[in-house]
Amino acid sequence: MSLIDVMMDECVMLDKRTVSDGLGGFTHEWTEGARFRAAVIKDNTLSARVAEKQGVTEVYTVTVDKGLLLQYHDVFRRISDGAVFRVTSNITDSETPTVATFQIGQVTAERWELT
Repeated sequence: MSLIDVMMDECVMLDKRTVSDGLGGFTHEWTEGARFRAAVIKDNTLSARVAEKQGVTEVYTVTVDKGLLLQYHDVFRRISDGAVFRVTSNITDSETPTVATFQIGQVTAERWELT
């Protein structure tokens, strides 16, 4: 088992649905989708900490198996603590080459509140 595997937590995708509110309007609800494993690590660099002090949300790096194609603005929840994250980059921008002995992809994400 690799270090990356040890660091991975169970996560679940969250899908936004539009449903009738029963009064002629609509509302949004979030439902759980596919489960996956990811290593979600907070960015503790100096620039990230300065940005947080200025009101920017917490920034994270999310590492997943290369076959999992997380897309910009996908939303997921980490099962262990219920923390919700929204993806802020594309996984195709940061994947290992096919000749690498480990096959991973990374995205950036922000801590997020469901609305």
